[in-house]
Amino acid sequence: MTTSLVPTLPGRFYTDPKVFEAEQRAIFERSWMCVGRAEEVASPGRFLRTEVGGESVLVVAGRDGEVRAFRNLCRHRGAWLCTEESGAFARAIRCGYHSWTYGLDGRLLAAPNMREMPDLVKAEHGLHPVRLQRWLGYLWLNLSSAARPLNQQVEPQLRARLGGPEVLERYGVERLGLARRITYEVESNWKSVIENFMECYHCATIHPELTAALPQFASGYGTVSGGVGTGARFAEHVEGFSRSGAAARPRLPGLLPEDDRIFHGVILRPNVFLILVPDHVALFRLVPVAPDHTRVLVDWLFDPDAMAADGFDPAGAVELLDITNRQDFEACRRCQLGMRSSAYAGVLVPAEHVITDFYDYYRAAMR
Repeated sequence: MTTSLVPTLPGRFYTDPKVFEAEQRAIFERSWMCVGRAEEVASPGRFLRTEVGGESVLVVAGRDGEVRAFRNLCRHRGAWLCTEESGAFARAIRCGYHSWTYGLDGRLLAAPNMREMPDLVKAEHGLHPVRLQRWLGYLWLNLSSAARPLNQQVEPQLRARLGGPEVLERYGVERLGLARRITYEVESNWKSVIENFMECYHCATIHPELTAALPQFASGYGTVSGGVGTGARFAEHVEGFSRSGAAARPRLPGLLPEDDRIFHGVILRPNVFLILVPDHVALFRLVPVAPDHTRVLVDWLFDPDAMAADGFDPAGAVELLDITNRQDFEACRRCQLGMRSSAYAGVLVPAEHVITDFYDYYRAAMR
């Protein structure tokens, strides 16, 4: 006799520092990770410092216009080259310990008391490069030299969720501008945040504002657990995904009539969620900090022409999703507290069985 209840991962997978350390190596340091917007390093010398798994990485715009990424590690004694989160290098990257100096392209240029350093030595002691690709207007990094191209990571997920990448292409995310960013410090394991986004069994309980806009979510089945390419339709009185139900602006330029009044939720493992609605896109970026701490950065993206128009105000769209996020993250925090219990043995009801797809991915990645 089969049961409708499926076991979750054991509690220690959400609380054990050793498991988290293993995830850093097996998942985050072997996957393409979204780390920031390309516009953040749009001019020569601009940089951002980010974490990929257990590694600190510098993303730097060169004087030749090329954006490159390097491990934030001096080749001399291993000191971090930079501790600021962002900024601009004048002409070179200089280590503050012994003044080894590197070009914006990562080449070792000079070291004190070593004016006669052979070119071969310089060539062998440049900064460690990190693979970088641009997509959707964002920067994606992969620490693994053996990693497949980014499209091979994301396109199967787009096919499974939307039916193909061409649906996402209609939203023209790479052309959109940043209207607002909110950073959330979530007292929860990163996997719980993903699992929460995947299921809507909780929506009728904790999301009255969201279910008023998207009545389908009150059934317990959300956009991620629906069929391929099926989104959730707005309520009859709702024209836009906002607290008031009003659309912020006309639909995005590349959309089709069939995209009107439709909400899509897309997960791009391991660290990106997308919310696609007719007049804007929200991109979530997860940064796993500790077993019980996940930083979530949410960007609200709009058409630049709409943003430049008189009266543009994204507040309504931001408000609805912000309320929903805070409700979700509080629920994740409560689960994190309970997962510490020796009695924890969670289960999934049928409406949550889509989470087992994430478990399959996770077990394969962790080998």
